[in-house]
Amino acid sequence: MTEAANSKSVDPQEIKNFASMADEWWDESGKFKPLHKFNPLRIAYIRDQVIKHFLDLEPNAPLSLKPLKGLRLLDIGCGGGLLSEPMARLGAEVVAADASSTNIKVASLHAEQSGLQIDYRHTTAEELAATGEKFDVILNMEVIEHVADLEGFSKSCCQMLKPGGLMFVATLNRTLKSYALAIVGAEYILRWLPVGTHNWKKFLRPSEVVSLLRQNDLQIKEIKGASYNPIDATWSLSKDLSVNYMLCATRLANTL
Repeated sequence: MTEAANSKSVDPQEIKNFASMADEWWDESGKFKPLHKFNPLRIAYIRDQVIKHFLDLEPNAPLSLKPLKGLRLLDIGCGGGLLSEPMARLGAEVVAADASSTNIKVASLHAEQSGLQIDYRHTTAEELAATGEKFDVILNMEVIEHVADLEGFSKSCCQMLKPGGLMFVATLNRTLKSYALAIVGAEYILRWLPVGTHNWKKFLRPSEVVSLLRQNDLQIKEIKGASYNPIDATWSLSKDLSVNYMLCATRLANTL
């Protein structure tokens, strides 16, 4: 087993599951099709929150094509790079980390083929935090429900956020509705995801994520639900937190 896979927060079975699908990360009709459908909403939410937080713009002011330029961004649990690449295109200096060496190889190759410079690393949040790495923006998207040590993982991620920086978390709520839709529906009936992709018991209620961040000195800016419309196969932000949700948090500028 690799050094990264030996970290306390890493669940070896979770890493094995995703590594087995790594070749399909960029296949929009493959096993990661639901994530490709979800990606435009994630990208837009992150971009808009970062612009609102970091750029003091007049109303209706024109935006740069690279509004994230000058920001150092970490995509933790980056998988094949579905978020890392758009963030790099928006101008961010991207460090992307994953505990699966297979994922990192796939992501690195795709970035090279796309002409993008992304610092891909086969490592974990704990290992990165131990080096003293700091970031303006940290993406913790669809990762936290797969880790073995929630408190250790969250602490490491929060330690790396600069004062005044932004942390994004996206995950699944632990409700009967999420079990019906994300497990029974998505994995067993519609076959959108391989059976066993998610463990409902590891889903997190918004209050649990908020608690993890607050105990590490982060302040919650907002929480938004993400709802799927099966008619046109699109995602949109909503007030419904019962299945998928995203939140944005910041570290106050006067805290370390």
